[in-house]
Amino acid sequence: MAISISVVLLLSILAIIFVRNGALKFSHALVCGLLGFFLAGSSMAPTIQEGLTATAQIVSSLRP
Repeated sequence: MAISISVVLLLSILAIIFVRNGALKFSHALVCGLLGFFLAGSSMAPTIQEGLTATAQIVSSLRP
């Protein structure tokens, strides 16, 4: 578990750096993909899923 959280933290930092640079290359996309896979396997996955579902419901209820 501790290794998984460390990897998620490292990949999160790398993804933020890549996005700030504005140059998303194949290697950067690979890091972002790996971040997604590690987040999906972590204990944070249900919380992230609930947050995304709540956000989608709020956005869908807005009327233009």
